[in-house]
Order: sequence, then structure tokens, then C-alpha cells
Amino acid sequence: MSNRNAYMTDELQAIYDQTVEFVAKEVTPVGDSWEEDGKVPRDVLAKMGSLGMFGLRVPEQHGGLGLGMLASAVFSEALGTSTYAGFEATVLVHTDMSGPHLVNSGSPEQLAEYLPGVLAGTTILAIGVTEPDAGSDVAGMRTKAVKDGDGWRINGTKTFITNGVYGDVAIVGARTDPDNRYGISMFIVPKGTEGFSVAKKLDKHGWRCSDTAELVLDNVWVPDDQLLGTPHRGFYETMKNFQNERMVLVGMGVGAAQVAIDITLDYCQQRKAFGAHLFDLGAIRQRMAMNQAKLDAVRASMYHAAWMGDQGQDNVKAMSGVKAFGCEVVNQIMYDCLQFHGGIGYMRESAIERLYRDARILPIGGGATEVMLEEVAKRSYQS
Repeated sequence: MSNRNAYMTDELQAIYDQTVEFVAKEVTPVGDSWEEDGKVPRDVLAKMGSLGMFGLRVPEQHGGLGLGMLASAVFSEALGTSTYAGFEATVLVHTDMSGPHLVNSGSPEQLAEYLPGVLAGTTILAIGVTEPDAGSDVAGMRTKAVKDGDGWRINGTKTFITNGVYGDVAIVGARTDPDNRYGISMFIVPKGTEGFSVAKKLDKHGWRCSDTAELVLDNVWVPDDQLLGTPHRGFYETMKNFQNERMVLVGMGVGAAQVAIDITLDYCQQRKAFGAHLFDLGAIRQRMAMNQAKLDAVRASMYHAAWMGDQGQDNVKAMSGVKAFGCEVVNQIMYDCLQFHGGIGYMRESAIERLYRDARILPIGGGATEVMLEEVAKRSYQS
């Protein structure tokens, strides 16, 4: 399977091909059981780690490949071909939503302690930012951390935390400067820390094989050496990584939508109705052609925004735009693909039913469409 575009190199193509081959062999044939269990087996994640898949964005001096946003775009699109977005989310939260906080802000001691396990897939990360009253509005965070001796005392609740049930370490945001709306710090909080618990495992519409938790921090104490990065600068570190987080959500959607188009075209060329195949109907052919054209535009826009980031350019407007447009397009495509499958598309036994459900979170997670459009608008109409 090829994914050639203007920004692809032989190295990026190799990453894409290896990832597509891995998920076709190790994920797609067995993913149904993971959906039932609500969990991705740890041995699969460890296997990915052993193949170097978790080190694409990690600097070479720390054992990774030291690649940029384009590598994450390629990786997320390739993962999207698995048809199990819960698996894809489990991986991408680890590599591209949580991992960058450790890589970008970790001290040499923190990197030495945690990074080997992160790369190997034996230490799985979660990012604890979202709260019941603070999602896209990170600055509205209510979890607090107060200085206590040679450490910090953390109290609060986090929700919708992917990898929160079975993950090993959470990167937790907490307000450390009560007088500053943006005075947030990030902390490394390992599973098993006293007072840190899973309130409940959440039951989701889609992404069924990813574990999602509501987490409680009840008088949790962590030492100073578990403060990640500069005190009170966690909001800005979170914002810095948001473009990457938004991008990989688009990427997995692009990969999934391409699979949805491919299997729908195949189905329509085989399914007979009214004395002909469905694909013989111009309305269906043209709708699917338009879907492919829209998806190609989303893919190209995503890679361009990633390239801008790798060039050191401000890509907030570009990436916010592709997140807003792209995730809505993916959902439109899934709608049509299920529609053209007819009754079988509504059955749990069909991949398209799962793809349709899994896509619905994309315009919500990582910054809702409405928030993304405001990011574009603020940068489009400056006086």
C-alpha cells in the first residue's frame, strides 16, 4: 500500500508501510475480542515498542529516530487502516499526546527513569488534562497542586482519560498559581501512587477497545522530582503540543476513511440491486468520487500543516482548520459508506458499522470543531 505525496520520503514511506503491515497482521484479525474486553493487550504494545514504533518523535540521543510532525502524520494515518480506532487511540495517546510532555520537558533524571519503558511499550502513558468542567478550555482546570514540604499535594478529578484504567503513568495537569488563570504545572503521577485511583471505567459509544477513565486525585503527594518542566508553565506546554494532538486525530480519521471508501467501493461493485450492481448507479459512483476528492484534500492539508510545523512555522491556523474540516469530512464519508452498505452496514458484524461509530469522537476530542473554527477566525480577521 502506497501513500505517496509531496512530503513523503523513503524513510516516511517505510514507516507507513511497516505500520500498515503490522496492523493488518496483528490488529485487524483479532480486534473484535479487544472490543469485547475494552482493552488492547499489553503484549501487542510491547511488540510495537520492540519494533521502534514508539520512538519516532524521540531524539536520537534518547534512543528514538528524532523525526518531526510528518512522521506522526504518517504513523497516525497508517494506524487508521486497522479499522479499530480504540487501538489507534491507545497508541497515539501514548506516543503523541502524552509522550511529548515527557520528551520536551523531562529532566535528564526523569528521562532516564521513564523513557526506556515508554519506548519499549512496557510503560504506557496517559495525559490527565481534561476535567468534568474543563475540556477544550484547558485554562479552566480546577485540579490544584499546593507546595507541601519537598513535594506537592494534588487534589482534583480528571475525566475521559484514555489509557487511564490500564496505563502505568499519567502526566497530570494541576493549577499551581491560583492568581493566574494560566498558572498550571504538569506532574508525573505513576499508577499506584497513594490517593490516585480510577473512579470508574467509562462506557463509550465508540473506541470500544481503548480504556477510558475518570480519575481521582485525593490528597495525592508527589515529590519535587515528579514536577515535569517549569512550574506554572504547563498550560503553554499543553498548547504547544495541541497541534500535534489535533493532527494525529485527523490522521487516524484519514486512514480509516480511506479504508471505508475502499471497502464500500468493493461492496458496491459486488452487490446487485435492480438488475445491476450498486456501483452502476451514477448517484453512488459520483457521491463516492466526491468523498475521495474531499478526503484527498484533507490528507494534503494535514501533511502541509505538518510540514509547516517541521519548518518552524506557526501552523495553528492551518492545523486547526484541517482538524475542523477534516474530522467533519471523515464523518460525512462514514455516513455515506454505511448508507451504501444498506442493512448490513447497521449490523455489528460489519467493519463499516464500527468505523462509523469510532469516527464520531473526532470532531469532539482534541478540540471541538467549534473551538477549532474560532482558532481559525481569530487568525483570519485581525485588525
